[in-house]
This record gives sequence, C-alpha cells and structure tokens, in this order.
Amino acid sequence: MASVFHVATSGSDRADGCAERPFRTINRAAGVAQPGDTVVVHAGEYREWVKPRHGGLSDSRRITYEAAPGEHVVIKGSERVTGWEPLGGTVWRARVDNALFGSFNPFAEEVTGDWIVHRTGTPPKHLGEVYLNGLSFFEVGSRAEVEDPPRRTEVVDDWTGVTRPVGDPDQTRLVWYAEVGEQTTIWANFQGADPNTELVEINVRRSVFYPEQPHLDYITVRGFELAHAASPWAPPTADQPGLIGPGWAKGWVIEDNVIHDAKCSAISIGKEGSTGQNFSALRGDKPGYQYQLESVFAARRIGWDREHIGSHVIRRNTIYDCGQNAIVGHLGCAFSTIEDNHIHRIGLKREFYGYEIAGIKLHAAIDVVIRHNRIHDCSLGTWLDWQAQGTRVSRNVYHDNCRDLFVEVSHGPYLVEHNIFGSPAALELFSQGGAFVNNLICGTVRLEPVLDRATPYHLPHSTQVAGYAVIYGGDDRYVGNLFLGGDPGAAYATGAEGRGTPLGGTAGYDGHPASFAEYLARLDEQPPSDQKKYLDVKQPVYARANAYAAGARPFAGEREPWVLGAATVTVVAEGDAVWLVTDLPETFDEARVGVVTGRDLERVRCADADFEEPDGSPAVMGVDLVGEPRQPGRNGAVGPIAGLASGSRRTRVL
Repeated sequence: MASVFHVATSGSDRADGCAERPFRTINRAAGVAQPGDTVVVHAGEYREWVKPRHGGLSDSRRITYEAAPGEHVVIKGSERVTGWEPLGGTVWRARVDNALFGSFNPFAEEVTGDWIVHRTGTPPKHLGEVYLNGLSFFEVGSRAEVEDPPRRTEVVDDWTGVTRPVGDPDQTRLVWYAEVGEQTTIWANFQGADPNTELVEINVRRSVFYPEQPHLDYITVRGFELAHAASPWAPPTADQPGLIGPGWAKGWVIEDNVIHDAKCSAISIGKEGSTGQNFSALRGDKPGYQYQLESVFAARRIGWDREHIGSHVIRRNTIYDCGQNAIVGHLGCAFSTIEDNHIHRIGLKREFYGYEIAGIKLHAAIDVVIRHNRIHDCSLGTWLDWQAQGTRVSRNVYHDNCRDLFVEVSHGPYLVEHNIFGSPAALELFSQGGAFVNNLICGTVRLEPVLDRATPYHLPHSTQVAGYAVIYGGDDRYVGNLFLGGDPGAAYATGAEGRGTPLGGTAGYDGHPASFAEYLARLDEQPPSDQKKYLDVKQPVYARANAYAAGARPFAGEREPWVLGAATVTVVAEGDAVWLVTDLPETFDEARVGVVTGRDLERVRCADADFEEPDGSPAVMGVDLVGEPRQPGRNGAVGPIAGLASGSRRTRVL
C-alpha cells in the first residue's frame, strides 16, 4: 500500500514522517520512499542535495516528490555566509571553513572540459558563485579587480560577433575572487550593500536534486523552487550532471518547478561518465569528435535503448539565469518530451565560452518532442547536435535570442513546424534531412555542409545505429512557411559572401536540384566513381507554397512561391503574454496551404526514413501555434497561425 511522507522545517529526521510528525530533511524521506509513495514537502527553505535512494517501477508506480499544495518550497545548493570583514570602500572579505564544502569545493573546481574555450590571457572560471539577495556576482581574476571592477554596458556574442546591450550593467560591478587553502577566502565588492545584514549565499553543492547511482527510474519532481548549484561544464563526451536530473535512467517527470542559477546546466537528461569523461581535454590524443562517436557505441554496450533510458517529461517549468543550459542531454534524452516551459537568460553572463551553450542543447535527440515552449533572451535558443532523428520542434515561440535554432551534423528526418523564430539569426542548418512546415521565420537562414565529420544515423525510432555519413547539406523540405527578409548585419557582425552566408528566405539553396529525379540525373552526369561523385553533386531541396516578404527570396527551384513585398512582423512581450504584431499586404491572403502530413514530404535520402509519429504512422501537422486545428480539405494561412490575415493585426500567441 502506497505511503505519503511529509517533510517540514519544523520536523525531525527521528520522526516517522507522517503529517503530524514530519521529517526535517527531504533526504530522510528519500531514504524510505518506495515505488508508489509520495513525499510532500511543506513551506520553507531546504539547503540540501536531495539524492533519491530508490526509483519507481513503472509510470503508474512512481515515487513522487512534490511541494505541498499552495506552499512555497525552496531547495538550494547554497549556504548563507556571514561574518564578512570590511576592507575599505565597498570590498569585503569572508573566510569560509572548508568543512562546509566536504569533498567538493566549487571555488577550487574550474569550469573546464571538452569543447570549453579558454580565452588567451583570461584566467579560468570556477564553479563557485556568490549571491546578494539572489543576484549572482561575476568572478574576476585577482583581488585588484575586485576593488575597481568595470561597468559593462554591452557584450559581444562569441558566435555571431554582434554587440548586444547588457541587461543590468550595475550587476556587472558585483564581483568576487577566491583563493582556496586551509580555508576558502572570498573577496567581494558589494557596491555599497552590507553583506552582514543582507542575504549573501555561496555555492556549496554540485546539484540540488540528482541521484548518485544510475537506473533510479520513474521519479516525479513537482512544484519546487530549485536554485544555486555548482553544476559542472556538461559536454556530450562527459558525465552531464545538472542542478536537477535523472542521471542515467528512464521515465522521470520534472514539472511545474522554478529552476534558476545553475552554474552550468539546470536540468540534465544526459550522458553518464563510464562512456567517456572529457578524454579529449584530459588526454589530448584524439579530437572530441572521435570520442563522441565512440561514446555512442559505448552507450549501446551498456544498455542505451528505449527499454532502459530516456522517455523523460519536462513540462511547465520556468528556467532562467544559467551559465550553459536550461536543459542538456546526450543519449539519455532520447524519446523525451519537453513542453510548455519558459526558458530565458541562458548563457548571457558570458563568464565562460564553449561550444555547448544554449537554452536547450541535445545530442542524439531521437524521437524527442520540443513543444510549445517560450525561449527568449538566450545566447542560443535550441541546439540539436548529432543524431536529430525523429525529433520534432513544434509550436514554440523564440524571440530576442542571439540565435534561435541551430541543427548540426544530423541526417534527419527531423521536423520543425508551427514555430515563431523571431530573432535576427533565425535558423542555422549545418545539417540535412529536415522538414520546415508552417513556421514564421523572421531572421536569417544560414546553411553549411560539414564534410569533415561523419555522424551516426539510426533505424527509425530506435537507438540501433544504422550507419554514419558526412553532411552534404540540402535534402531539406519547406512547405507553408512565411519568411521575412531578415538583416544579416543584425544577425552576424561578419560573414563573407559564399558558403555559410546568412540570407533571408531559402535563396541559400540556389544551385541545388529541385527534385530527386533531377538529383539522380546530375549524378549520372558525373564521371564513373563511387563516393567521389556524391561530394560534387548537391542534394535536392523540396520547396513549395512558401511566402516571402520584406526582401526574403525563394529558392530558385521552389514551386509556387508567393513573393509579397513590404511587411512588418514583430514579437512583443508584455509580462507573461506574448503577442505577434503583424502588418501584412493584401496578397498575403492568397498564401494558403492545406494540412501537411508525412505523406507529403519526400523520404530522407541518407537515413532512408520517412517523417513519422513515434508509433510509425505518418506525421500530421494539424494544429497551429495557438492550438487551433487546421481543417483537412481546407487551406489556412501560411506560417504558424492558420487564421492570420492581411492588414494590421495583434495576435496573442502565448
């Protein structure tokens, strides 16, 4: 018979955990909860790393951890520090006993690993953090910099080179520096605040809610505020612990939480360490690409499959102020659903840089659904890297990001439908085998083949590797999208003409064949060879019934494009509401398209697979961004809103 255990700040771990005699710590409840049990945590602040001891047995026999209804429960990986000594001006010093940290001292641990980029002349950053009334500081490299920190009003985005304003310039003057010896000494500039009367906290624990052993399945975490974790850099070639996550397991549900201030990643549904642990950075003998390729096969040997790993649900969470990712995963993310989350301010402090930073960063996102999320004010909204196959990006709103969606070295089939991409750099596709249906694409589209990295593809809806290949580019499909011209200068500070140049619309595909028959004919024209002729012939691109406005240009081989002329489209955020403000010409009312299904989309060439639902039936793109069904047999507007019409309009999209 299922039990309910209670936890309260007034409780005792020597109690029995009933409502009248609650436990004091969540970890005490985690030690006794069995499949089917529920742990109810009552209002208050809990400073602990919750380490589940047991998992559930099935979706109907879960272990559930939840905040008591209507009560605010905060779990933190930080501790409060008092006893600060004034050193003159606005600088203070604290000496912290190392016993506070145990065996893991974040102020001694560097942000490092595969694909981190250490700038020349800049000291490495650490996993430690200082917070003043919840606001995180910036780490500097010396005591002298603590005394006179600069005030930054703008910052250069590492990838695009575009200079962007800093959200809170005064926060950039809140700085700290630490030295670790027999004690940990922290110097901090509080800019006039008194740290002995204000709330000052420091990172102490690596995670807030994360198991220490694999295969603790079917756990639900619901309704908490989770904050302040010294989570390490999480590349796909290493263990990827986050502030919260299942580790290497199946069937977790993480829902209705507020999650913030992870040093690197907030929610991890990623890889474990036995299949690789930063070997490229540590050994220096092979590139990270090669170790990542090896990790795929190593994971298969330890049971990476649908029966044992993945199938997590991450929904209705608010995630913000994290250094690397809101959600990260490699391998362990397969078959998962990420929906109705609000993700913002990810990677914007720019204290460190590497090739793994995005609101959502997934590798091997096999049959992953990313649906109806709001993702904004991130260095990059979503990055699907390697093995995006069966992946569906559906009904999301992206705005005010440095870049919205990047799909890298994947073979598809992956499906992007009914989204708003509202940022200056909308799409980056270093990939092939995608289908883009009924999207609004306000910014530039950047295309690039990748001929020096062969990556795996899989049997449909499976982790079984079917083969691997390089990325020729193309083999993409566009139906019913609305493109705006975009401004390459606003999207990228540099960009020479030629390969990889960002453009508005699909004109970057000019020169590709417009059908599979034309592709085969071009191959036949090549000199006899096996592999070489495929390098010299562009893959086909299938485009029809897209609309282009404000200078966006169609692919030369597109069938029946609508070129509309002048138009303005803006995404406007007002509190929790997001509006699409449009001024479209009358000719937009002619740009109509019916319901698109997988049967309307050409088969992906390299992976030899169709666009399907996870059950193998043809995919159906029948619901628009605002939840209205597209009617079979009837045409709706191109773009993500079936009922959108010409003229000046204001449509609420979230």
